Amino acid sequence: MTPTEIVLSGYQAFANGDMDGLGKIFHKNAVIKVNGDHKFSGEYKGFEEWRDNFLVHLPTSYPNFDLSILNVVSEGDRVHVHVKYTADNLDAEGIHMFVVKDGLQTEFTIFDDSQKIATALSVN
Repeated sequence: MTPTEIVLSGYQAFANGDMDGLGKIFHKNAVIKVNGDHKFSGEYKGFEEWRDNFLVHLPTSYPNFDLSILNVVSEGDRVHVHVKYTADNLDAEGIHMFVVKDGLQTEFTIFDDSQKIATALSVN
């Protein structure tokens, strides 16, 4: 699979609620970074840490959360995905940047509108 296909398979797994499938495309030492200055900002080491300290909070922090892909650009081992987030308390866009090596995501950086994210978190 190409880096783009690997990344897009992760979005499909996420949409299907398949956390095991999503976890399988991350390298065990992957680094996930979330920009901004809110309670979920920071660096996560490995998929499990990100799942247990970030993903698990999506349904309660962002009721009716949905993510749609607007555009995908890739070059070599890097894939950039322009996304739109919506929830009862959120309407924002972001860029997800992935590095894929040897068939696994080794880096995932979330660049989002951290002010809108922080505002949505303060509503809950």
